[in-house]
Amino acid sequence: MSSVTAPASQALEEPAAPAQRRWLLMTPAVGVLLLWMIVPLVMTLWFSFQRYNLLNPTVTGFAGLENYEFLVTDPDFWASLVNTLVLVGSVLVITVGLGTLLAVLFDQPFLGSGIARVLAISPFFVMPTVSALVWKNLMMHPIYGVLGALAHALGMPAVDWFADYPMFSVIVIVAWQWLPFALLILLTAIQSLDGEQKEAARMDGAGPIARFFFIILPHLGRAISVVVMMETIFLLTVFAEIFVTTSGGPGNATTNLAFLIYARALLQFDVGGGSAGGVVAIVLANIVAFFLVRSIARRLEV
Repeated sequence: MSSVTAPASQALEEPAAPAQRRWLLMTPAVGVLLLWMIVPLVMTLWFSFQRYNLLNPTVTGFAGLENYEFLVTDPDFWASLVNTLVLVGSVLVITVGLGTLLAVLFDQPFLGSGIARVLAISPFFVMPTVSALVWKNLMMHPIYGVLGALAHALGMPAVDWFADYPMFSVIVIVAWQWLPFALLILLTAIQSLDGEQKEAARMDGAGPIARFFFIILPHLGRAISVVVMMETIFLLTVFAEIFVTTSGGPGNATTNLAFLIYARALLQFDVGGGSAGGVVAIVLANIVAFFLVRSIARRLEV
């Protein structure tokens, strides 16, 4: 009997061994990933409760909630929060609205459509610093820029965009970068729409506007939700475009939350205050991500 039962017990124990080996193989990667995320987070939390200013290294010790209290009572914090919301909301409106219209346009067959799609998507692959420099020096410069040359050609005075309309200029640059992303996602979603459905609506007398609002736009609901979620997460951390073009100015007109944290930590050398701002930014980003993910999950269940 023992010779019969032994192989059976070994057969039952064999599947456990590959599972254990998989966990052993995954452990180094998971460990490195956890250290990569947890160590910076723990250090940020630690410094946010400490008095740590590189300009005055003699003042140290536990600060409690002083850094957070100073942050939320600072007018620059609330101005940066408003600027962040304005920047994110404006870019989302431009990219989703214009991206939807461009997706409908590029879905139509026309000569050179392949080249046009590549050119429309290419700005997404330009680095933020490079795109900011291009817009600052080649497009919006009041003397050497293309827009300044057009204004002079029309007999109008050139506009110093980053001095007179700083937030609008930053919004244009960031929207130009993220519009191809929205176009790519929405164009892919439109191409997945059944052509017979659109043809049936056309044969029933529905015009282009009716087909757009009652067929195409409802079909794009999930894709638009994905675009909004992805862009919002990244737009909350816009930094390079502001740093290269306006440096948060004039005053604090273009200072968003990410640039405020940079200014506190690396310009004012207030590591404690910068860490407190980083913790607040992490909390806000996670709150926004939580509601966006829930919204997309509800759409996927429909």
